[in-house]
Amino acid sequence: MTHRIPLSRPFISGKELEYVTQAISRGATGSDGEFTRRCASLLEDQFDIGKVLMTPSCTAALEIAAMLCDLEPGDEVIMPSFTFVSTANAVVRAGARPVFVDVRPDTLNINESSIEDAITERTRAIIPVHYAGVACEMDTIMDIARRHGLLVIEDAAQAVNAFYKGQALGSIGDLGCYSFHDTKNYVCGEGGAICVNRPDFVERAEIIREKGTNRAQFFRGEVDKYTWVDIGSSFVPAELASAFLLAQLEQLEAIQTLRKEIHEFYTHQLQPLEAEGLLRVGRIPDHSDSNYHIFHILLPDVGTRDNLLEKLREDKIGAAFHYVPLHSSPMGNRIGRTAERLRVTESVSNRLLRLPLFCGIAELERTRVVETIKEHLCLTARRTIQPKAA
Repeated sequence: MTHRIPLSRPFISGKELEYVTQAISRGATGSDGEFTRRCASLLEDQFDIGKVLMTPSCTAALEIAAMLCDLEPGDEVIMPSFTFVSTANAVVRAGARPVFVDVRPDTLNINESSIEDAITERTRAIIPVHYAGVACEMDTIMDIARRHGLLVIEDAAQAVNAFYKGQALGSIGDLGCYSFHDTKNYVCGEGGAICVNRPDFVERAEIIREKGTNRAQFFRGEVDKYTWVDIGSSFVPAELASAFLLAQLEQLEAIQTLRKEIHEFYTHQLQPLEAEGLLRVGRIPDHSDSNYHIFHILLPDVGTRDNLLEKLREDKIGAAFHYVPLHSSPMGNRIGRTAERLRVTESVSNRLLRLPLFCGIAELERTRVVETIKEHLCLTARRTIQPKAA
């Protein structure tokens, strides 16, 4: 019987249970213990980030970032429509309005050439989203932000251990946000981190994360008691989650190497279909070092995509499309602003298909995925060829 190939599966590095057991045996199941500190230090050292604060999710990290931007009702934040809802929710919860712009047709990242036209007197920040672990054009984005006095929040949820011109994604903007959700490269069920790249933001970030109190300063002996000093919420992860995550982060490069090999296998095997114009694989620019989070293909049209998706599911292969563009959602229509006609976003969202990519997917399973795609697309192509008139 043909077994099912999932779209993703968490990778277990080997020390997760050991570290979780250590945390339990020490009675350290709360928050901000040894394992949480070790996770933050590892990320700071590995990616040359001044301050990393671990959070319960990337959503929480984005909400902290929005609070640090002091957004007010009527303020605007520019972002791609092709992203997860948390990117916009963080802005809306702070009282501001998301402004949606188009993405590039090659990387599916925010189109940096669309940003400047979307800026108004109410614009306060830009949120570039590094789709699939591939870097946005950060030099251009940072230049625009500096010239217009805007903050930059990198949504690097999919981009832990990915780089732009040698700089870690999440370390370039004023703030960066990571995800360690169960579907990401490095996981702990739910988890995240905020990268605070401006020293003047660090103290307030700590306060917001600790429910609006100066608890972190108290434990460092900087104040004699801690109290409520600012707005905040419970943005601290459980120590057990951090214990699990540390085992993953200690295997950053090993996990990345495995994912790269799978990504390159798909790229090589599907190249003949791309040469025939039957699909297009995702692009990684030369100056971007990906973490190989997603392998996606673009089909010629929505009908071809949906038919292939149905075929893969019939064959028990866990393929999937991705985002419904936020500007076309009920909430996006109601509270967002679309700065332009988002032609690329609308096109790629209808044609994109993600293939199974996770550490541990066997070569026979990958081959099965590729052969199913080849068989279906080639058969479809032959059916569309009309016989010549006699």
